[in-house]
Parts: sequence; C-alpha cells; structure tokens
Amino acid sequence: MHFDEAVIHVAGGKGGDGLISFHRTRYNPKGSPDGGRGGDGGDVILRASRSVNTFSHFHRQVHFRAEDGGPGGPNNRQGKRGEDLVILVPVGTVVRDLRTGEVLADLAEEGMEVVVAKGGRGGRGNRSFVTSVRQAPRIREFGEPGEERWLRLELRLLADVGIIGFPNVGKSSLLSRVSDKKPKVAAYPFTTLVPNLGVVRVDETKRFVMADLPGLIEGAHEGKGLGDRFLRHAMRAKILLHMVDLARVDGRDPLSDYFAIRKELEAWEELRTKPEVVAGNKIDLLTPEAVEKERERFAREGIVLYPISARTGQGVTELIDVLWRKLSELPQEEPREERKVKVWDLTPGPPPYEVVDGDGVEVRGPAVEELVRRLDLSTPDAREYLWEELERLGVVRALRRRGIPPGTVVRIGGKPLEFGG
Repeated sequence: MHFDEAVIHVAGGKGGDGLISFHRTRYNPKGSPDGGRGGDGGDVILRASRSVNTFSHFHRQVHFRAEDGGPGGPNNRQGKRGEDLVILVPVGTVVRDLRTGEVLADLAEEGMEVVVAKGGRGGRGNRSFVTSVRQAPRIREFGEPGEERWLRLELRLLADVGIIGFPNVGKSSLLSRVSDKKPKVAAYPFTTLVPNLGVVRVDETKRFVMADLPGLIEGAHEGKGLGDRFLRHAMRAKILLHMVDLARVDGRDPLSDYFAIRKELEAWEELRTKPEVVAGNKIDLLTPEAVEKERERFAREGIVLYPISARTGQGVTELIDVLWRKLSELPQEEPREERKVKVWDLTPGPPPYEVVDGDGVEVRGPAVEELVRRLDLSTPDAREYLWEELERLGVVRALRRRGIPPGTVVRIGGKPLEFGG
C-alpha cells in the first residue's frame, strides 16, 4: 500500500430548502408572506499542512461530504449555512480530477487551500418572491445539491535535497544520522515505502530539508518497482544526492548502478539537468586503498565521488558542506506573497440554453434546467413564475420563433411543462 497517492470522493453540502409561510394576525387573517431562504451548503476544502505527511488516513476513509444547509424559517429567517469540511493534506499535494486528469491545484506551501466541491445554494422562501403584482406568492425554491467529484491526490515531496539510489544503499541510514528523523531501516528491498523528510542543520543558522526517497530499480520510468512514485518525488528536490554502495553488499557494481539510475532519470525531462552530488556509502567495510580505487573509477567517467559511511559518520560532514554550498549557489526563487492562501474556483460559467427538436421539444442548458429543478412547481403561483422567468431568459421568444404552438408540452430538465405561448 502506497501512502503518497490516494483517490477520494468529495461532495459539497446541499443547500437548504426555502419555506412557504404566512404571518397571520387578528387584523390580517390571510397573512403576509414571511418564508425565509435556506442556508447554503458547506464547501469541501483541501488545505496543505505540515501536520500530515502521508495519505494514510485516506485509505480508511474515501468519501467526504460537507454539512447541508438548514431550511428557511418563518419571520424571514434564513437557514443555517452548512459547515465547511476542511481536509488536511501534506504540503506538496497535487490535486487532479480523476475523470479528466486535469490538475486542479498544486498545494506547494503551508496553508494553501483549494475548494474542491462547492456547497449548493439555499433555496429562496416565498418572502423573496413578493412584488407589487404578486403580494402573496406561494412560491419557494429547493436547495441546490452540492458539487461532487472524484479526485486523485499525488504527493510530490518538497525537499532541498532528495536522496536517490538503489534499495539498501543506505539512504535511510544517512537521513537518520544527519537529522532528527528516524526512518525504518532493514536489510531488505523497499524498506522505504513512504518518503521521509528530515531537517539537516549545517550550523546554528544554516539548515536544509533532506528527503529519503523510495528505492529505484531499472525500468522505474515505465512504472516498475516503485517506479514513477520515486521519480515524481525526485522532481521536486532542488538537488539529487545520488548514493551507491561501494562495498557491494548486494553484489552489485556501484558504477553500473550509477549509470542504471542515470538512465531512469534521463527518461524524465524534468530530471535530466537537475544538479547532482554522488556519494559512495559503506566505506567502513572497505580498506582505504579500495575506497581510493573506486573514487578513481568514477573520476575516469567524469564523476566526482564523495566516500562516506552513514553508519560511522566518516565523510558525512564534508558531504553536508558540499550540499549546502551547492544549494547556496542555486538561483533564488522570487517570493510570491499571493501564494500563501489561494482558493481556486473550479466551476466554469454555464453555456447558453438551446431549444432541441427531436422526440418532442426540449430546452437544454444549465440556467433553465436549474430554474426548473429548484422551483417547487406544486403550486400555480410557481408555475406562473417559471414561465415569467423563462420569458425573461429569452426561452419563450425562442419557442415562438420556432413556431411552437401554445399548449405544446416542452421538456426542461426532464420535467414536462405546458407552453402557454
């Protein structure tokens, strides 16, 4: 099970229904309309937070729904707005629409937000429909349903240095030595299934974030092993720390390993030119002469090798200094204040309506279909109001231009309605 990827379903809360109500008194027995509107449904919001670092909680819960809005009340009281549902995700989460694959948001900083499912609007009560000619309307709207969508969440780890290499070369051991992170270490492949982050302190004022990334095998760019999960995390690192096993504990040649991983990196355009530092681990198992021999082998290929022992700490301080120096030499990103908290509007504007002749006459379009869906058409007042609104939107004029005679049944939003002409 991989905790750096998840699929979830989100749904905004339904808007509350409007109310038909009349305030009756001794001197006004028929009453005055006072039905309030329903409250809006709550939104579903994803918020980037450093308090979580995996998607493990999404493997226990997949469906998320915000609170519905409350119904309208008498005395023109508006229903309670539904509470927003805020879901915490790790910093570095990329949000995609599962159906289209479109990237909806890249939550790259602490506190960044995206509204992934808007709550439905509350329906209006009969008090909202009072006019000079309609003083006692029996008209109300139902609340809108909230937006729903399936999302794919991908974690692209945010780190200054990403440690890459074949399984069991000592990536987790190095992270454990240079930071306060204590990842699981064991002598079998793919000990690291979830990337680990640690803060490396160079001195009292200098520090950077290092990530121990899942092990890589040949064919990773084609999805083998941990495959593109590894490569996806590596894309976010500013510098790659490429580790090889100089002691050949697993029987592999370190230089061959280096070129095998470089082949995988070259297959991804974003990784081809990323700065790289090469470290040869486990020198505590070798003689100084053997270490020097390996260094010379790499040098003949134009590769600067930094020998270290993650277990004993030999050469580690020098390696950290090299990494810090290379980080300091990188161009600084321009600060973007507006990125702190941003809310994306994911809902496109509705297209215009259209009249379709086929098996009967049908009017299509989000605006007119929503009008029909929201109105409670059980009262004559509501049906009269509907045709007034359709005339205002130009639908009645369009039907007349097509020569549709009065009395014809016109379908809108799946409901049959008699055209009054």
